[in-house]
Amino acid sequence: MRPPFRADHVGSLVRPPQLAEARAQYADGELPAEHLARVERKAIAAIVRRQESIGLEAITEGEFGRDWWHIDFLIQLDGVTTRSNYGPQFTGGAGDQPPVATVTGKVACTRPIMVKQFEYLKSIVKATPKFTIPSPSMLHIRGGRNAISSEAYPDLEEFWVDVVTAYRAAIGYFAEAGCSYLQLDDVAFSYLCDPAVRENCRRNGDDPEPLARRYADTINAILADRPAGMTVTMHTCRGNFRGAWVAEGGYEAVAEAMFSVDVDGFFMEFDSARAGTFEPLRLLPDGKKVVLGLVTTKVGRMEDKDRLKRRIDDAARFTPLENLCLSPQCGFSSTHHGAAVSEVGQWRKLELVVDTAQEVWG
Repeated sequence: MRPPFRADHVGSLVRPPQLAEARAQYADGELPAEHLARVERKAIAAIVRRQESIGLEAITEGEFGRDWWHIDFLIQLDGVTTRSNYGPQFTGGAGDQPPVATVTGKVACTRPIMVKQFEYLKSIVKATPKFTIPSPSMLHIRGGRNAISSEAYPDLEEFWVDVVTAYRAAIGYFAEAGCSYLQLDDVAFSYLCDPAVRENCRRNGDDPEPLARRYADTINAILADRPAGMTVTMHTCRGNFRGAWVAEGGYEAVAEAMFSVDVDGFFMEFDSARAGTFEPLRLLPDGKKVVLGLVTTKVGRMEDKDRLKRRIDDAARFTPLENLCLSPQCGFSSTHHGAAVSEVGQWRKLELVVDTAQEVWG
């Protein structure tokens, strides 16, 4: 079976204490880069073995080399920097807010970004190495027109043209390195389900109505020349920053545009009422899969296997069971700050995903 697999996961994993300590020491100038790299590789090797031992077929490096799931990639694009305290805000006690990608010059990708991390992962796995990068919509959704230089881009259409060119180059570097499973992490579609976020778009100088279609068209353009052997999926959720979230609302408002994206599978969170019902799955195109994010990474409580099975059955009322897979609703540690779920709890939840998928699909 090609990805996504019946039991899959979004990507990030809880940083072990020794890695968190090393990254803090490095940030304070107390640890050389080569020492941090050794600690990271040792930690990655350990989680690779653990993922394989519990039966996962898609293996990630846990995003252990990143501070933020998206920013670390985006700021390596030419013309991109960050600013703080801007855009939709996390609720639920998140405290400080993630920085916002800000475009100050022409966007381009003039060198490989994170390809070395993928190559190390590929060199040590027995199963399928999976790598995650932020969707191109992450250059726009939080700051909008206000976060894109009018001097660099007086016409926003030129911005999107450059974004497509940059992402095609970035994906091409991964393809050359042998990446066969790439995931685009995207919160934009699910954010646009929330009226408060849509109002924030207006404050940022954008009309929210056409944005879902704009994001879909952009993703389709960056994937237009991907290699035939590369599986691409897209993950969308309503934010997960130390258990906090940004948006609420079901997928109905964006489902048609989102399902027009030419990926092989959609990772969609359904762990709480904030995500709405399964009914939008009726719009899933033939030949596509949905990975149901039924196991939460926002809190440590364990889900009941029988209830997971019932929810999978409920989803199968709107698209055939063969189109469905199972995963946690998000990564376990989207940032370096830590997570609401412990390392022990993380592995228990992933084992639950694998066991449940085996019982449902065989």
